[in-house]
Amino acid sequence: MDTAQASTPSNRQASQASVPLSAPLFQGREWEYLKTCLDSGWVSSAGPFVERFEREVAAYVGSPEAVAVVNGTAGLHVALRMVGVEPEDEVLVSDVTFIAPANAIRYCQAHPVFIDAEADTWQMDVEKAERFLRTACQRRRKACYNQRTGRRVRAIVPVHILGLACEMDRLMALAREYHLQVVEDAAEAMGVRYRGTHVGTFGDAGVLSFNGNKIITAGGGGMVLTRSRRHAAAARYLTTQAKDDALEYVHHHIGYNYRLPNIQAALGLAQLEQLDGFIAKKRAIAAVYAEALGTIHGLTLMPAPPHTEPTYWLYTVLLAPGTTIARRQAVIRALRAAGIEARPLWHPLHALRPYRRCQRVAIEYAPRLYARAVSLPSGVGLGGETLAECVATVRDTLLAS
Repeated sequence: MDTAQASTPSNRQASQASVPLSAPLFQGREWEYLKTCLDSGWVSSAGPFVERFEREVAAYVGSPEAVAVVNGTAGLHVALRMVGVEPEDEVLVSDVTFIAPANAIRYCQAHPVFIDAEADTWQMDVEKAERFLRTACQRRRKACYNQRTGRRVRAIVPVHILGLACEMDRLMALAREYHLQVVEDAAEAMGVRYRGTHVGTFGDAGVLSFNGNKIITAGGGGMVLTRSRRHAAAARYLTTQAKDDALEYVHHHIGYNYRLPNIQAALGLAQLEQLDGFIAKKRAIAAVYAEALGTIHGLTLMPAPPHTEPTYWLYTVLLAPGTTIARRQAVIRALRAAGIEARPLWHPLHALRPYRRCQRVAIEYAPRLYARAVSLPSGVGLGGETLAECVATVRDTLLAS
């Protein structure tokens, strides 16, 4: 196909309606539950749906405790504080992810140490994390210290990106060896299981997100998961402004207004009731993409990491090795011009202005993912003729590129 043909959408592409990246689907009891909130007046941070949502999420993922919060970033902040991250500590975190976990570390006045992505799974590279701990750190009195900075390495935040999973068995063994707390960022991984266990429940804490583009939504919202009643009590205390005497307005500590409103919990609960069906739809969409795109020369399909039951939150492909950022940007522009919403993976965190002076560990693969990755429409409402047309347009565009 010549240049003119490559830059001009086909008739099918030009007539196709816009396909969003990941739009929510409301087809359950959402309106019923929201009306219950409005009729009862329980619309703010107290009400029966909040506690019910906590119980049912906890039961679904297999966590003894769950604390509902206003969003995933708030959940990460509280979880880090809950497990003891203090000012001037260091926290190992994935370099390939949305900026939220790095920001949450800084909210605690701690310092992120960025760990590269692994080439085959795109998740945190456990071998590089281990190499950093073994060669750059020292264990003293059941604590771990960075020999270069002298700061305590307190925790590790593996981020399960794109509906896949990190190698939690290896990460947990490493954390135990070096006396690190583990806070799993499972914002994109509701429904994902690793070795039969739901992600977010391996570590000392885990965090889910129910933002509008996630597999289920509460119009925002998040959940802190933990096995510890003490940690759960601390999270509830911190997220409700640290009230020691609510009647007399006595506060012994600085807290946060992070509690999830009842009306959002109602929406999240109605969505949770449909989660298994949503997961099946995500997997079906991924299978259609894999079949249609698998023969394109140089294209790398989304991985299925070992021992992982993925949800493929956003189906993502890698353009040919050596693809430049400019070329990847051109592909995304072409897809958007054809009515297909697409996006890149996140800019590697270590290279963002707020984090350029932070330590990073053998970063090699993260920039390549940023240059080559394209995430494609994956919403649970995508199906039938719309899915077929979307996938055909994606295939045409990638072949033309």
